[in-house]
Amino acid sequence: MLYEIAHVLRDRMPWLWDLVNSLNALLFQLRYGRRLRSVEANVCGARQMAGGYVVVPIRDMETERLARFFARQPEEAFRFFKPHRFDTKAIRKLQKNKAFLAYALIDRDNGRMAGYCFNRSFFHGKGFRGRMVDIEYRGRGLGTMMNRMLNEVGFGIGLRLFETVSKDNVASYRSAVSASHFKVVETLPHNELFLEIINDMKLDN
Repeated sequence: MLYEIAHVLRDRMPWLWDLVNSLNALLFQLRYGRRLRSVEANVCGARQMAGGYVVVPIRDMETERLARFFARQPEEAFRFFKPHRFDTKAIRKLQKNKAFLAYALIDRDNGRMAGYCFNRSFFHGKGFRGRMVDIEYRGRGLGTMMNRMLNEVGFGIGLRLFETVSKDNVASYRSAVSASHFKVVETLPHNELFLEIINDMKLDN
């Protein structure tokens, strides 16, 4: 499975992971770059989301600000969320990776970063979504909001979207299932489900 291979490369062969990432980003940009610019202009532009939040691509943010966001989250927030390292060096690489479609959710009232989400995308047409809500903003439906935004970006450029979610991570599981139609592709160890997100835009047509 691609998901398992990606994790093996990332954890055991980081030099090869970096090489694969660079090649994937180049091919992804060639295939999806034009459509992505159009979709992001609509989703991220100057658009204000419900509840007074704005969306900013992480490439347009200070690396240190993103690192501070992760640093202020409690240890338990990372029990189920380990998509990448969270130091400035790792974040800077992600900011430069044109296939890693990541966004920050900013509170319009106080400028605080309230959430982080991404589609880790591949040139062959698959994307894997993930998100984290700031400890002080939990319980406001921001996870569901970000999932819907990720769907809009991913499906808008023609990706198939997937996600791994643990049933033990109640908040994340609820936001995953409430934001999207989905099907269970595989049941994984540790009470995790590998989901394919169903394109609601196709269902509506």
